[in-house]
Amino acid sequence: MNYILFDDQKVREDMKPLTFTRPVADLRFGINTMREKWERILGKKTSSLTEQYLSKKFPLIKGDDNILINSSVCPTDDLVKEINGLKTNQALVGEEKIIAMNLSLDNLDSMETSETNHVSLVADTLCINNTWDLFSKLEQAIDKDFKAITKGRKSQPLSKTNNVIGDNPIFIEEGATVEFAILNTNNGPIYIGKNAEVSEGAIIRGPFALGENSVIRMGAKIYGPTSIGPYCKIGGEVSNSLVLGYSSKAHDGYVGNSVIGEWCNLGAGTNTSNLKNTYDIVRVWNYRLETFISTDLQFCGLVMGDHSKTSINSMLNTGTVVGVSTNLFGSGFPRQFVSSFGWGGFSGMKKYNLKKAIQVAEKVYARKNLEFDNVEKDIFKTIYDCTI
Repeated sequence: MNYILFDDQKVREDMKPLTFTRPVADLRFGINTMREKWERILGKKTSSLTEQYLSKKFPLIKGDDNILINSSVCPTDDLVKEINGLKTNQALVGEEKIIAMNLSLDNLDSMETSETNHVSLVADTLCINNTWDLFSKLEQAIDKDFKAITKGRKSQPLSKTNNVIGDNPIFIEEGATVEFAILNTNNGPIYIGKNAEVSEGAIIRGPFALGENSVIRMGAKIYGPTSIGPYCKIGGEVSNSLVLGYSSKAHDGYVGNSVIGEWCNLGAGTNTSNLKNTYDIVRVWNYRLETFISTDLQFCGLVMGDHSKTSINSMLNTGTVVGVSTNLFGSGFPRQFVSSFGWGGFSGMKKYNLKKAIQVAEKVYARKNLEFDNVEKDIFKTIYDCTI
């Protein structure tokens, strides 16, 4: 059977700016991306059905028999049984969305989903529908991933220099180092990825996950549930936040109830507000509706798309949404919605020069021995062209 993870179009729009540069399947949620969760439980590789401009980087692979899975849904054993039990031209349907479809090659090409027979979902599901779900539902996601990743495995030993509080497990992958840290597992487990580092004086309260080759810098204060993707540098104070990967918040400053994309850099002293002085419910910009909508949350900080950056001592208001490859600098609070390829701050914004944005991305990639190739450039150009 050929497995394809498809973008739920409503979710895809509601997850922008994070999905400007990736399918929903490649969003990190918990310790792993949605794709990594599905591939682990299925025991097979998956491909993506997503926007055309992303298809070169995330190609669709077709088979004679295809099971399409809504990539906004987290897998469980019970859910996989229901999906694998679908017959050709059957669709598994939840209350508000199609969960999965079994389509022949002919029906896949024409996407004749209206002619599929619907089967009602039985299994409980954990879904992501909005950007803020990535931190507000993070505790559940970390717990599920931690159990799946560590099942039947033995952690590397924890150095005796550390001070451990609580009875929940700590799992340390090969090559990781943790020295002279305070690790509090009273509220959840702590996972330290391969070749990651927790530096001296760091204070971490679970549930917490640190990705491969990432670094928690000296004296950092981390409140769970928080998940840091691979190749990140994190310092200062972070609370209930998700960093997708390859990003830096290396210095002092506060980030809370936030989602930071890949290849971002928060300058020293950058602070995000996550609570309004009026204690009102936070509203954030929604790309699909082109207006601010309620999160139903009292705590909500920053949602930042890939490649965006802040200067030193930047201040970001409650519920700020920043697009792709935007540079914020200067005193004062910028607006609570800043579109992609912006350049400026409180005093005003102008459109970032595309050629310069690509040059910066090339330099950033090179620092990790990666190439910002023509495929990446074409994605940038498409986002740039659709940005007002």
